[in-house]
Amino acid sequence: MVVPGGACATLCALLALATLAGQVTEAKNSEDVRCKCICPPYKDHQGYIYNKNISQKDCDCLHVVEPMPVPGPDVEAYCLRCECKYEERSSVTIKVTIIIYLSILGLLLLYMVYLTLVEPILKRRLFGHSQLIQSDDDVGDHQPFANAHDVLARSRSRANVLNKVEYAQQRWKRQVQEQRKSVFDRHVVLS
Repeated sequence: MVVPGGACATLCALLALATLAGQVTEAKNSEDVRCKCICPPYKDHQGYIYNKNISQKDCDCLHVVEPMPVPGPDVEAYCLRCECKYEERSSVTIKVTIIIYLSILGLLLLYMVYLTLVEPILKRRLFGHSQLIQSDDDVGDHQPFANAHDVLARSRSRANVLNKVEYAQQRWKRQVQEQRKSVFDRHVVLS
């Protein structure tokens, strides 16, 4: 059985999410909680950042700063200068976010491959090679809606979704070209 690329990516993403959902029931990882103490320079000791995986009630300088860089009588003065914060994060949320981001990126990559490789092949098969090639004169037409009736008649006769999309794209290109022309004309008039 052949699975299309988009379905495969979606299936992989769902499997990864199911695996992560199973991990939610487990106990919190010790790396998800920590106490972080930032101690500035004190006398001849330089500043330092201390991290330790301990509970929130023990998040203070005396429990986190090991080894203590100052001797006994200066410990209290040193600890008063330190700022300790209890930090908690959810690694499951981070993993799920990354998987969603990578899944979207993968789908966009598959779409880009489709647009660059598969779509031109399909157009050649459906419309023939001669209609695929366009000249620059068609895009840069100074009368954007001069041949709109012809294009509309062709799209009605074929009644194909690709023709309608292609017609809308050509019309949009002509409108952008006309807007550029009018903007540059106004710019020249203003200066």
